[in-house]
Amino acid sequence: MRRANAVIGLVAIVAGCVSQTVPAHASNYGIELNGTYRITSNGDWAKANDVFVDELAVIQTWSVSSSCVNPTECSGEVKSDQGWAAPLRYINTRWIVERDVPNWEPCPDGTAAMGSQQFLFWGTNLSGMGDLNNVDLLAGWDRTAGPSGACGINKPLVIKIPIRVERLA
Repeated sequence: MRRANAVIGLVAIVAGCVSQTVPAHASNYGIELNGTYRITSNGDWAKANDVFVDELAVIQTWSVSSSCVNPTECSGEVKSDQGWAAPLRYINTRWIVERDVPNWEPCPDGTAAMGSQQFLFWGTNLSGMGDLNNVDLLAGWDRTAGPSGACGINKPLVIKIPIRVERLA
């Protein structure tokens, strides 16, 4: 009987240890971006090399997934309905998506140079004030730059457009 109680006690201890295992990495800092977002690039306020220019508004939908290792460092992925995907990262207070855009800058000779696009955005409130914990409404910039020397011009073309990032689901 004493031996049976010892075995039952050992089984209970082992079962308790197994059921109390800690999940791999619980990412719940309240700043993760997960779900579907509408990205609106407002071409009315676009600048090319720091001069206002008219650009078309671009609206796209992103499927976003991310997780955080701490409240200032996250990573994930963005998939756009425009057919591209790119890594997503959060450093300190800003979300960043970077990707290359093939044939972005057309040249007079019929060729085109690649552009480096960066989306940089952060949580905001409806008044436009920063609210870093807001994952439903974010604001920032869509900045695309061509390489210096592209199209025979020794100055890169840089287009910067304000963006609004809104969670849909």
